[in-house]
Amino acid sequence: MDPIVAEITVDGVKLIMASMYFDIGRPIKENLSKVEAVLQHANGVGVLLAIDSNARSVSWHDSTTNTRGRTLDEYLMSRQLYILNEEGLNTTFRNRHGVSNIDLTVITYQLLRTVARWEITDQDSSSDHNIIKYVIGQGDPQLGE
Repeated sequence: MDPIVAEITVDGVKLIMASMYFDIGRPIKENLSKVEAVLQHANGVGVLLAIDSNARSVSWHDSTTNTRGRTLDEYLMSRQLYILNEEGLNTTFRNRHGVSNIDLTVITYQLLRTVARWEITDQDSSSDHNIIKYVIGQGDPQLGE
């Protein structure tokens, strides 16, 4: 599945947002080349990636690290990308086989002060993935703006 990419401007800050699905049946390196293409297209503009990674790592508060997770983690570090996922009571994914944190929110350094208040909501979803929420913009995170 190809990523869905949008360019938006929030509070005068331009950013590229991408929703990506990493198929568990395909080598993760194929997906990383798509991430690379988004980063190259952004050309220095801040990037936010919402990724169903089908990869597990303690780096994003999962209970274990698998081979896909290790590969993804090494790639994110090599590209100086930041994982917004925070530890909490909820997990990003839940089905009859178990729970995990396979959904990631990843940003470039340009957005470190622009994206805040990452959380997994307890809202009902029609999916086995939980809803992830965050604030984009310069509103005061304490005021919920």
